[in-house]
Amino acid sequence: MPGMVVFGRRWGIATDDLVFPGVFELFIRIIWWIGILVLYTIHKGRFDCPGGAVLHSYLVVLLVLLAAIILSLCAIVYVSAQGTITNPGPRRSIPLLVCVRALLYLPELVWACLGAIWVSDDSRGCEPLGVGAVISAVVASWIILFFTGIGVLIVFDPLGSQRPSPALYEPGTRDLESSDSAQLLYTARSLAVRVWESRLRLLCCCLPQDDSHRAAFSGIAQLVSGFFSDTDLVPSDIAAGLSLLHQEQDKVEQCRDPDDVVPHSPSSPIREDLHTELERAAHCMRFAVAAYGWPMYVYSNPLTGVCKLSGDCCRSRSTEYDIVGGDHMGCHFTSILYSTGLQYRDFIYISFHNQIYEIPFFVALDHKKEAVLVAVRGTLSLRDVLTDLSADCENLPIEGVTGTCYAHKGISQAASYIYKKLMNDGILNQAFTIAPEYRLVITGHSLGAGTASVLAILLRSAFPTLQCYAFSPPGGLLSKALADYSREFVVSVVLGKDLVPRLSIPNMEDLKRRILKMVSNCNKPKYQILLRGCWYEMFGGEPDDFPTELPHGAGEPAGGGAEPAPCYTEEGCPRRSCFSQVRYRAEWSSEAAFSSVLISPRMITDHMPDVVLRALQSLTQHRPFSLCPSSLSNSHLNVI
Repeated sequence: MPGMVVFGRRWGIATDDLVFPGVFELFIRIIWWIGILVLYTIHKGRFDCPGGAVLHSYLVVLLVLLAAIILSLCAIVYVSAQGTITNPGPRRSIPLLVCVRALLYLPELVWACLGAIWVSDDSRGCEPLGVGAVISAVVASWIILFFTGIGVLIVFDPLGSQRPSPALYEPGTRDLESSDSAQLLYTARSLAVRVWESRLRLLCCCLPQDDSHRAAFSGIAQLVSGFFSDTDLVPSDIAAGLSLLHQEQDKVEQCRDPDDVVPHSPSSPIREDLHTELERAAHCMRFAVAAYGWPMYVYSNPLTGVCKLSGDCCRSRSTEYDIVGGDHMGCHFTSILYSTGLQYRDFIYISFHNQIYEIPFFVALDHKKEAVLVAVRGTLSLRDVLTDLSADCENLPIEGVTGTCYAHKGISQAASYIYKKLMNDGILNQAFTIAPEYRLVITGHSLGAGTASVLAILLRSAFPTLQCYAFSPPGGLLSKALADYSREFVVSVVLGKDLVPRLSIPNMEDLKRRILKMVSNCNKPKYQILLRGCWYEMFGGEPDDFPTELPHGAGEPAGGGAEPAPCYTEEGCPRRSCFSQVRYRAEWSSEAAFSSVLISPRMITDHMPDVVLRALQSLTQHRPFSLCPSSLSNSHLNVI
């Protein structure tokens, strides 16, 4: 921070990011130089083959060239390790050193070509060891040059050549014509949007480039480019900031007194006890996992899944399978039957049709709980990712709800798609004709959880007794008016420090602010922060006492959030690490627990549907995970 400026442009790498790649290449070069030196010493005076004179000259020049490269790498590593993230002054000579190192690639390329020519033309009669050394040197040179090219492509910043005019930072800036400054800002933002849109198109090149996809690409590009437009962080700065923030959060949590346990749901004091709600949640989670189809079934049953499904996949289907849409081979439906334990006759409708804003779901009769159950699939394709990332606000007016009614655009459109299918195609009417005494239950995980929540709001007026169980729903889903309205019939279930339920735009802005504050206040070089952070994540230990902006003992900031949730407390080892296994307990939570992102090694794995299902089953079967000995006094609370 800021990005390194060399060759007249800014790159996606900082001047203190060259320590680790420099050390790695330095190690390779030193081993290489020692090997060539030993070979030259052994064969000194014995270069009597037809091409011996050329071989002698080749090895001598190669030793000199490697020595120059080693010296340049030593200088780069030493200078890059100086200063701090926000104090690049001691590293001002890095661009010059990088230019010197880049110039050394040219003679190395030439020498590799000459070595290849010598091996093919003049190596006959020379000792195999010398010929093998030249071949190894040529191959090693080409490998290093190849990976260097890959590295340049990775750190290339398409916006690097577009830097604000120096006049904007001079004292006379305020005299600049407002129209000129506005035009300059508009041009920079437009370029950033086009760059991000191109990246999305490249990433999703296998998807059709129709109007809906182009609109999604444009909206996502505007959102992402706007989020990063006011920072000059490179990826390693973010990694260092996350490491510092994780250790700071752990220090704060160790000093904090245990939170008071909420005895009942904050939205309804007369709701059934927590254990009853957990049993219902564990039951519904099986259907939410089943909605993922055969990929999740095989992932959850790696030894037996393929064998069980192979007998039913690809076989001829009778007309009774007309209720299944988008499942051409039948593997999805077969996996749902195995996962839920239901019979074919219990299913009303199954759709695996998948487009942007159109996600798979199924409707079944759950006789065990006397419910018509609608299960919505979570993210499993690039189209689903685009739906997730379409995070603009969309107006969702609901009769009887006062206040601003907004919802996540992509999820709201996905819920509207399912709502139209259920109502216009008569799917729910057919289900309640068969079982009129049943009640409606809607469930889903991740994207499916957000869609299920919005779908429940849309169906609430027609089905006043419906219930929704949303597992690991995405953050920033509903405005406060809609979240308050949904408290009575939507229950969110989140595990540990799952990241996804905290990914709202306000929380991400707060995370960006914290990262900037962390890296600004820390007086350690970045390579030390990253080394210490890796050790801390892998093997645990006590958090480093780096200067931060969070006072010890401070609680979580208050703020609006999603509907109340039974949340799971992860009780880790006192000296926690990524290898520490956990056990869980359940309790109710309030929206204040969703107001900031919590950093943890398990922040991604706690979102996985199979992990959530196992945690729920362990709680309802009175067999909590107790694989890591710890006491309640040393446990840390992860509320989502």
